[in-house]
Amino acid sequence: MFHMQYSNTFKRVVSRSSFIKHLAGGLALALPGIVLAQVCTVTSVHDGDTMRLMCPSQKKSMAVRLERIDAPEIGQAGGIASRDFLRALCPVGSQARLSRHGKDRYGRTLGDVDCGHGSVQDTMLRHGQAWVYPKFITQRALVDLQGQAKAGRRGLWALPAPVAPWEYRRRDKRL
Repeated sequence: MFHMQYSNTFKRVVSRSSFIKHLAGGLALALPGIVLAQVCTVTSVHDGDTMRLMCPSQKKSMAVRLERIDAPEIGQAGGIASRDFLRALCPVGSQARLSRHGKDRYGRTLGDVDCGHGSVQDTMLRHGQAWVYPKFITQRALVDLQGQAKAGRRGLWALPAPVAPWEYRRRDKRL
């Protein structure tokens, strides 16, 4: 047990894990430019850019949306292949290093994920399983990875007329 002194008149005893969680939270607030990663377990993969992770600091698994990429929807050409590619990169039960970057409008955690082979997002782009999300089109390294996949006709770029997911969603208002 650790003793945390909040004031001269109040002491609180906390467990080691609680202390570390509070310390990490305090560091994140004190150093907003620093993103702390945590090791989680993959519990499911929904599509090519969304998975569920169980992290030690959580009581239940959380939906994680891979930041900076947009993969085809499940009902879209290339959607199943993209999902299956992500499942192969990050199989259920494997460990994933998550760096959180906030939440999206659906309440999913936005983040970068590494399942032991480098950036999942970079790998998805390199193999033509996702597009660079339009908001991040200024990040040259991501655009280059996408361009290499397109030039090599890998993944979705081998399709006769690939449609970006945001265009597909715009056309199909049910999504």
